[in-house]
Amino acid sequence: MEIAGYRGGSLRGSLQGSLRRSVSAWRSPSTSDVFGRSSREEDDEEALKWAALEKLPTYDRLRKGIMTGDGGEIQEVEIQGLGFQERKNLLEKLVRNAEEDNERFLLKLRNRMERVGIDNPTIEVRFEHLNINAEAFVGNRGVPTLINFFVNKAMWMLSALHLVPSGKRPISILHDVSGIIKPCRMTLLLGPPGAGKTTLLLALAGKLDNTLKVTGNITYNGHGMHEFVPQRTSAYISQHDVHIGEMTVRETLAFSARCQGVGTRYEMLTELSRREKEANIKPDPDVDVYMKAVAVEGQESVVTDYILKILGLDICADTMVGDAMIRGISGGQKKRALFMDEISTGLDSSTTFQIVNSLRQSVHILGGTALIALLQPAPETYDLFDDILLLSDGQIVYQGPRENVLEFFESMGFRCPERKGVADFLQEVTSRKDQQQYWVREDEPYRFIPVNEFSEAFKSFHIGAKVYEELSTPFDRSRNHPAALTTSRYGISKMELVKASVEREWLLMKRNSFVYIFKVVQLFILALIAMTVFFRTKMPRNGLEDATIFLGAMFLGLVTHLFNGFAELAMSIAKLPVFYKQRDLLFYPSWAYALPTWILKIPISFVECGVWIAITYYVIGFDPNVVRMFRHFLLLVLISQVASGLFRLLAALGRDMVVADTFGAFAQLVLLVLGGFIIAREKIKKFWIWGYWASPLMYAQNAIAVNEFLGHSWSKVVDSMGQTLGEQFLRSRGIFVDKNWYWIGVGALLGYMVLFNVLFILFLEWLDLVAQIAGGSVEIRKDGNKKKGMVLPFTPLAITFDNVKYSVDMPQEMKERGVTEDKLLLLKGVSGAFRPTTLMDVLAGRKTGGYIEGDIRISGYPKNQETFARISGYCEQNDIHSPHVTVYESLLYSAWLRLPAEVDEKQRKTFVDEVMDLVELNSLRGSLVGLPGVTGLSTEQRKRLTIAVELVANPSIIFMDEPTSGLDARAAAIVMRTVRNTVDTGRTVVCTIHQPSIDIFEAFDELFLMKRGGEEIYVGPLGRQSSHLIKYFESIDGVKKIKERYNPATWMLEVTTMAQEEILGLNFTEDLIKELSTPPPGSKDLFFPTQFSQSFVMQCVACLWKQHKSYWRNPSYTATRLFFTVIIALIFGTIFWDLGKKRETSLDLINAMGSMYAAVLFIGIQNAQTVQPIVDVERTVFYREKAAGMYSALPYAYAQVLIEIPHILVQTLLYGLLVYSMIGFDWTVAKFLWYLFFMFFTFLYFTYYGMMAVAMTPNSDIAAIVAAAFYAIWNIFAGFIIPRPRIPIWWRWYYWACPVAWTLYGLVVSQFGEYTDRMTDVDETVENFLRRFLGFRHDFLPVVGVMVVVFTVLFASIFAFSIKTLNFQRR
Repeated sequence: MEIAGYRGGSLRGSLQGSLRRSVSAWRSPSTSDVFGRSSREEDDEEALKWAALEKLPTYDRLRKGIMTGDGGEIQEVEIQGLGFQERKNLLEKLVRNAEEDNERFLLKLRNRMERVGIDNPTIEVRFEHLNINAEAFVGNRGVPTLINFFVNKAMWMLSALHLVPSGKRPISILHDVSGIIKPCRMTLLLGPPGAGKTTLLLALAGKLDNTLKVTGNITYNGHGMHEFVPQRTSAYISQHDVHIGEMTVRETLAFSARCQGVGTRYEMLTELSRREKEANIKPDPDVDVYMKAVAVEGQESVVTDYILKILGLDICADTMVGDAMIRGISGGQKKRALFMDEISTGLDSSTTFQIVNSLRQSVHILGGTALIALLQPAPETYDLFDDILLLSDGQIVYQGPRENVLEFFESMGFRCPERKGVADFLQEVTSRKDQQQYWVREDEPYRFIPVNEFSEAFKSFHIGAKVYEELSTPFDRSRNHPAALTTSRYGISKMELVKASVEREWLLMKRNSFVYIFKVVQLFILALIAMTVFFRTKMPRNGLEDATIFLGAMFLGLVTHLFNGFAELAMSIAKLPVFYKQRDLLFYPSWAYALPTWILKIPISFVECGVWIAITYYVIGFDPNVVRMFRHFLLLVLISQVASGLFRLLAALGRDMVVADTFGAFAQLVLLVLGGFIIAREKIKKFWIWGYWASPLMYAQNAIAVNEFLGHSWSKVVDSMGQTLGEQFLRSRGIFVDKNWYWIGVGALLGYMVLFNVLFILFLEWLDLVAQIAGGSVEIRKDGNKKKGMVLPFTPLAITFDNVKYSVDMPQEMKERGVTEDKLLLLKGVSGAFRPTTLMDVLAGRKTGGYIEGDIRISGYPKNQETFARISGYCEQNDIHSPHVTVYESLLYSAWLRLPAEVDEKQRKTFVDEVMDLVELNSLRGSLVGLPGVTGLSTEQRKRLTIAVELVANPSIIFMDEPTSGLDARAAAIVMRTVRNTVDTGRTVVCTIHQPSIDIFEAFDELFLMKRGGEEIYVGPLGRQSSHLIKYFESIDGVKKIKERYNPATWMLEVTTMAQEEILGLNFTEDLIKELSTPPPGSKDLFFPTQFSQSFVMQCVACLWKQHKSYWRNPSYTATRLFFTVIIALIFGTIFWDLGKKRETSLDLINAMGSMYAAVLFIGIQNAQTVQPIVDVERTVFYREKAAGMYSALPYAYAQVLIEIPHILVQTLLYGLLVYSMIGFDWTVAKFLWYLFFMFFTFLYFTYYGMMAVAMTPNSDIAAIVAAAFYAIWNIFAGFIIPRPRIPIWWRWYYWACPVAWTLYGLVVSQFGEYTDRMTDVDETVENFLRRFLGFRHDFLPVVGVMVVVFTVLFASIFAFSIKTLNFQRR
């Protein structure tokens, strides 16, 4: 061993100085010049080094390689020590240009293995008689409304007990499908939406939902799914990308590579290297270094760099993921079988082509298995595939080689027309609507051929017969390569898993440092407030009432840290989707994910509590003994840890923001109310005492109180028994007088901390992501399309623009790199920079930032945005609609607000029906819109809705931004048919389109082609079959002619990149602009008497109508809130049972007040928290509708404010009746009404406060954080923790500014203010006690009532004002 090392070293030393010439000669076979080999000494040098390597033992040999340095010198490298630069050089040599060199490189890898007889493992996937069924509610019960929510829940309970049938109907997704997916072949999965593509892919990858009923079997190389670990053998890549947005592309891939480990590559390399040594073969050194690097743990970065390179992601390798660019291919490189679901959504055709091509190379050369579903494959992408699998209505229509697919359909009587992509033809030929146009048998009349006829016919077709014959002979299991199927669950050792997770968690904490800094600053401010409110000069230690104030100060510290953990809830939920994805891909077990999140938060707790203690401890004047201070500190750290553990646990349990919030509030409620401060232990009912013993806050409270009150400062003896003031106080509050209680408390808190975190791990392991039930809108298409025009008249208008420039402020990053101008010009001369959308936004007047210059005219008159919004429609690329209304309601609403006021209701409805006909939405009339990608309409239905919403406004000019992006060919054709129908009614339509197929491209009349930098290349008519365009470009020298059946759009983009220079000399738009920009004789400029088509009152009515529909159909918000209120009312009612009648002692009054304080704070905060996401979603819709000129900001704000009133009224009545009767306050009409009055306005102002917070911040997450800061301050000044007379004079003004304080004042005074009974423990009447200790006077009640209403109105007005003036939408 040592000798070898020594010899290697001496060799290295002696050879380092030898000749350093370029060694690139042997690497590039193309340079076969005569002198290429004359530099013999270099080959000798390399041979010597190689010989030295060969003599090393296997372990070392696999960890060293030979590389050529920058200067051409040959050096031996340690594989595990490869630096960034060395990896870069290595990849540059192997794959300089991803598109050309990748294939060569993969062939080198394969040849090296085949030369010594090692095969790559391959997998053949078979599925036989696969049936998959689901169950769903049909008809009205499927629509989520307040009533259905409760009915369905009740029915579900009953059907679980088998008392009633569930009322769900079975729906067949896949119907008896069989087939084979072969290795080394690319299979394309095609089919119209709803054909069952995703379900098939999930089934083959072994990831189906357990609620589906599955029969039939799936095998890999003849092995059933249970014989190996499918998650690590095959990869399913979903169409929705879930990544952690705060990591860069490279970090994401590196983490993935690290968790997947090297698998069997290391054993394979050992074998390879052994055989090469025997056969005396010397491999290509670069390939050798690459293979070694990929097979040795710790060098995942080489794989990462390679993948980044071939996917063309190397340019954005260090940008944050945030977007959906990485199409999960990271997993794909390692896995043998690949199932990809619509990976091309949102990519343009050249990117898709590149990705599919690189996959094809690796599948063909390294023997992978791939089944890929694509939405709109361009003809050149379609041609990359070997096999086609066509699915329709859950049945297989065709499966086999690409070459034979057209032959099969011709045998059925259908032919693909000349200028039509085959993929588009295949998706349309099975659909009832599009089938007829392809019928070619003239001698027979056409009849619709349903899917099952196709699939029957396929079985007798020669290809089909072959497939079924092959399926009847089972797979020969002896052909299975031992490395093909993975049997180990995780790719790397437990230690490595934890290390990887810790590093990632640490990285994320650094990226999210803002949240942690914000929390510390928030604590700092709260600590300053606490310190000045409980200032030691104002804190004597004379009697029990003084001690109560000290206890309040300690309680405040505990509660602040308890609530500080609440931020953990939102952050954990945000990371859950990624966790579930990676857990299911077996990247790591759940404990490896949970431990780092816990361990790394501990130092943060120390910092937070350190800040708090440092500021408050001595200033408030707690016991000065240092040991006691550190004990106090330890308790705060523990409660902070318990809190973050608890909220993480709730996140894992709830898995959804609304549910988790509700759970979180329950948890806090029980912890707080039963913690021993709000209600003393003796007063807790027998049936709730378990809650007292189970509350971690109780242990903290007891420990902290014992720590303080048994100290030196409270040792004044008060009675003959020798009892100190501290002991007397502890007894009066029902706290245990025993110094051991400090350690009991610490132990209990430690226990809870461990318990919560262990439960967190277990729930992560057991539960899955909440299934978002997509309310699938199944279309029922009726035939009989009667063509009819639009009823309402409109004026056709043309739009011209000349010399338009658009610029934005120069981004900071570019200024830092030395760019001097302060404006970045995005549109030069005429038109749009990086993409036409910029130009569209400018023309349609939708830009909110930037500077626009130039001349835009409508039919010759200068454009004015107010009037223009009335005659134009703008279909945005992302379809923004209110999620909880139906399709018909959305259209009715849009028409109501945008058609002129003189159009009556009947005309309006007829017009809406016509538009629905035109856009083919009749079948979806009653479907809920839903949230994109979660529930409701599919992408293409949403797109048509977007167009319809604009059409019902009866515009003359319509802008459409990429109306076909994200749609499959059939859907795109439907949308384009809609667009074409619109043009045929005589309107002007402007579209931008990303990757048009031939049919779509040729549906247009004119083309405006732009290049980067915003100058136009071609402006003019297309001509039939694009003849004008083709003629124009082919007339320029050096442009290659277009191929037969090639897409002119793709060709045009290819040509213009190269031929740009020559093209710029030409432009034939001038004449057209001149002609259209002078007004036609006899026309007059657009004029409308009012800015909006409806009056202010009508706008309010319309907005309110929509809000009502939205609220009624959003049970997750409305029903959850009512449910939550009832439960809380019951909890409070039972905890504070009959306390309302008791007023013998001051403690009784304090307890009664505690019940009011807790209720107000709890339900109030819950209201404010849950309303925020709702307003946030609606606000996005509001931005679109306001820009479209539907209404001004105020009617929207009024509607949002008014709609809450009836809902909160119901909430108040439920709560008021339950609590009032259970706590047993006096049943006089006046008192009951006052109680309801205060509760109603309190819930109301809390809700409006939440709405106001959203209106003033960019999104609901920031709003939640900002709002939370104020809850904490309100908590201090509410007058419960420290009564008003005890607040130092310099803070007393804030008491009057705190709405919660007024509510408490009102509630206490209206219930107890006029009693004159004397109390037993303090010798005064109830009225006097309230006045002296709390500062409450009964005759002040009317003022208090007015003030509560004032706060409500104030918050609502600020909300309305913010909605009107602030715009957070950036365009």
